[in-house]
Amino acid sequence: QVQLVESGGGLVQAGGSLRLSCAASGRTFSSYAMGWFRQAPGKERDFVATISGSGSSTYYADSVKGRFTISRVNAKNTVYLHMNSLKPEDTAVYYCAAANTYYTRTGPNEYAYWGQGTQVTVSS
Repeated sequence: QVQLVESGGGLVQAGGSLRLSCAASGRTFSSYAMGWFRQAPGKERDFVATISGSGSSTYYADSVKGRFTISRVNAKNTVYLHMNSLKPEDTAVYYCAAANTYYTRTGPNEYAYWGQGTQVTVSS
């Protein structure tokens, strides 16, 4: 079992920045990949970014590439999502998730554990 708790969401103006955090507990953190997904009202949950267990490999959705950065500190059992140049279309509930594999994954069904989500709202 893995427990995940996100924090860091909030309201920000377009062009601003936020950093989301996700604290994990329950298993050896470095043994599994982590991901961030987001879900806007009335839409499906979309992939945002993923990072391998060691942190050496990352992958991003095209919509956030160059603006968002995923990172992890295994000693702190924490994964981060640094979001810059935020746009109103980035508004969503953001979820962190833990995969059952060490390697990066992009599909929601490849993740076994999910946090409760944190709201990010970007005003124009």
